[in-house]
Amino acid sequence: MINRAARFVSIAAFAAALIAAAPQASAKQVAFDQATIVELGAAMRAGTLTAEKLTQLCLDRIAAYDRAGPKLHAVITLNPKALEIARALDAERKAGKVRGPLHGIPVVLKDNFDTVDMPTTGGSVLLEGNMAPDDANMVKKLRDAGAIIFAKVNLGEFANGMQSSIGGQSLNPHDLTRTPSGSSGGTGVSIAAGYAPLGLGTDTGGSIRGPSSVNGIVGLKPTHGLLSHDGIIPLALTLDMGGPMARSVTDIAVALGPMTGIDPADPYTKKSEGKSHKDYTPFLKADALKGARIGIARDYMGADPDVDWVIEAALKAIQKAGGAVVEVRLPKWYLESATQVVFTLYPAEFKVQIADYLKTTGPKYPKNLDQLIERAEAYNDLRGDGVGPNLSRWQYFKNVEAKAVPLDGPVYDAMLNHFIPMTRALLDATFAKDHLDAIVYPTTVTRPEQIAGPPPPTLGSVKSPRSLGNLSGYPDLIVPAGFTTDDLPVTISFFGPAFSEPRLLGLGYGFEQATKAIRRPVNTPALPGAMIEVPEK
Repeated sequence: MINRAARFVSIAAFAAALIAAAPQASAKQVAFDQATIVELGAAMRAGTLTAEKLTQLCLDRIAAYDRAGPKLHAVITLNPKALEIARALDAERKAGKVRGPLHGIPVVLKDNFDTVDMPTTGGSVLLEGNMAPDDANMVKKLRDAGAIIFAKVNLGEFANGMQSSIGGQSLNPHDLTRTPSGSSGGTGVSIAAGYAPLGLGTDTGGSIRGPSSVNGIVGLKPTHGLLSHDGIIPLALTLDMGGPMARSVTDIAVALGPMTGIDPADPYTKKSEGKSHKDYTPFLKADALKGARIGIARDYMGADPDVDWVIEAALKAIQKAGGAVVEVRLPKWYLESATQVVFTLYPAEFKVQIADYLKTTGPKYPKNLDQLIERAEAYNDLRGDGVGPNLSRWQYFKNVEAKAVPLDGPVYDAMLNHFIPMTRALLDATFAKDHLDAIVYPTTVTRPEQIAGPPPPTLGSVKSPRSLGNLSGYPDLIVPAGFTTDDLPVTISFFGPAFSEPRLLGLGYGFEQATKAIRRPVNTPALPGAMIEVPEK
């Protein structure tokens, strides 16, 4: 007879065999700064990651690379309550409340987005310490979605140029001698260097697209009116758009939906009624390029042979994935005038609209452009933390004051009410004529400039493509496409009609999956032990 002990051992062995035979959930080890937001969320659901741990990992990279190591100088302000906020969100998750895919995800903001818990300076010592009365609409929506707003980052001062008086010059993590572009350069550096999975930038004449491109990340300048302008320091509201910047098209799609919706404080958002989505991830299809018709705008090529080579390789990848590539040419007169229109519009609007924003600041701050100029002329301090005068930008204040056309004059009227509608009509006709899903071109036509030294050589006749998106208000998705022979990133833009974000995200995702052209910058390697366990599907 088998005794009880032997029977127990037998049953235990049988149970162990059953458990061993049952399918087990597998996991993979991923460097946290390379993981998508979806993967980070999966790790949190599985209990292998917390928002607190993720936030600390982000803070560790900032400590290692922003004022130490390569000294990228991307961060202006850290949220002192970031870890406390993360712990609160972890408690919510443990209690069964998960706000969505952004729950517990750290986010950096270009320092022209209003925040109630950190100063909003526009990168200027002239607004140092300025505390906004409330969050910008986009920021509030991210917080409501569970995101952790944990840092404000550097920018071209008042969203113009490459550096600021409060943050100085940020460095490109791929090549420390080169610019990270402007004006959302701090956001571009932060995402590329792994300071956060997600960031926000703003774009008036290419300021999301340039930094996304030269830092080798993904970015989206959305359709004008898809997201609210409320609470963002303006440069020119006719052209301005805030948008997400991240390391993957998936992350852009995850972040975009929670920020959409009509905002009573921004009448431009009424254009998006019935045309926005709360979730853009269903549009991500790996085979989205199959059967697509993609226009190539070669008018924006010819400035840098390395950039052109990468774009030609990208076109072949599109064709290999089943897309048709169609040649597109824009009128010479348009190419020669578009950028000039942008740079006439925004000084005219900035002069008026910055005064409207400054009304929200405290009594010690300037209240209009004249007072900004007066304060700048009186400022001559150079502090030990590197904060000091930004003479080139402050000189531009004077140029704006002297040359800005009046908003009630014929020049502004012609640009706003004739050139912009003409741009849309020209582009709509181009899309319709060849039944195009998107037009592509190099986001940045040359490799990034040296910070100290002459700009890269060009053929002299190539114009920037970025004015297309601002003058039309149409969306532009930036996706990594490859690298130059000196290991600098090149991106391709997927440009589409108004509110075509679903289609562009699908095309960009298909291209991204076919090419996988992103890589970690050489100057910001993985930190020891910064791995997370992500459940495999």
